[in-house]
Amino acid sequence: MDTAQLETITSEAMALPEKERAKLAHDLVASLDGMTETSVSEAWDTEICRRINDLESGKTESLEVSEVLERARARIRS
Repeated sequence: MDTAQLETITSEAMALPEKERAKLAHDLVASLDGMTETSVSEAWDTEICRRINDLESGKTESLEVSEVLERARARIRS
């Protein structure tokens, strides 16, 4: 795409109503950010299900907050 084409597209985009410009801007920025909000949400859903399954199957165990803090403090000190 050459500079003239880009200027034409920009000019046409700037002529859009504010709401449509905002949507276009959001979509353009989102295309640069990699994962979309939906993809991130789906990834978290998958991770949450994995963690629940690990807990229910006994693969992992939950710890009391006091135990977690004690372990964290011990790591910081060493």
